[in-house]
Amino acid sequence: MVVQKRLLKFVIWTNWILFAIVSIAGTLAAPPDFALGIIAGGLIATVNFHLLHRTLRRALTPPHLTSHNVVLVKYYIRFVISGIILFLLISGGYVEPLGLFIGLSIVVASIMLATIRELTKLLSKEAV
Repeated sequence: MVVQKRLLKFVIWTNWILFAIVSIAGTLAAPPDFALGIIAGGLIATVNFHLLHRTLRRALTPPHLTSHNVVLVKYYIRFVISGIILFLLISGGYVEPLGLFIGLSIVVASIMLATIRELTKLLSKEAV
């Protein structure tokens, strides 16, 4: 359980750090609609990750275990709302789709970094 908490903490912090770095870099080096795409995508992905974490934590913490149907309904509601927001941002021309894609990839990058970090820890222990 300690490993899972450490991984989750790392992913949460890395989400916000990557979001800040990529948003600042996009704002300084890219056109406004591209930078806005990065910021919007990063916020959507990061907020969705935090809401999913909160939903799962509340659903799986005794003594108030929640039905898996409730978790799925909340997931699909978030999914539909995110889809509507993405549709409105792209169809309205407010953001550049590639910038949005980069922003949405922040959580995936954080999880990949956490995996690489844990693998290097594991391999360095085996080498000793």
